[in-house]
Amino acid sequence: MPNILFLCTGNSCRSQMAEGFARQLAGERAVVQSAGIEAHGKNPRAIAAMAEVAVDISGQESTALTDAMLAEADLVVTVCGHADEHCPVLPPGTRRVHWPLPDPAKATGTEDEITAQFRAVRDDIRRRVSQLLEQELTGGQA
Repeated sequence: MPNILFLCTGNSCRSQMAEGFARQLAGERAVVQSAGIEAHGKNPRAIAAMAEVAVDISGQESTALTDAMLAEADLVVTVCGHADEHCPVLPPGTRRVHWPLPDPAKATGTEDEITAQFRAVRDDIRRRVSQLLEQELTGGQA
């Protein structure tokens, strides 16, 4: 069973959404975690965007990356440039994939425009997680 770690800067939006989709889509077929280089707390807009597609991430925690998380992970998915640049050296055999996702928490404009950014990133993450799990759970490479 693969252990997949989604890594972001603050573990408040993108990595949280990826964790939520991966937990829903993989079920008991994978261990799924998310963490940040730092823990910034959960973003209410990310929680709301996920609730729109019936994925509840409100119970997930915003967690700072630990050595134990890295040691347990088979695959680390960095979901932002900062996390990709600051990702610690991975243990031998741990793979890494980078998804250069825009940060919806930095969106500006009207509430509708900001919500649209969260939805766009959410939908991109769902597509990417679905493809990743298809590869990981059928024995392919990410």
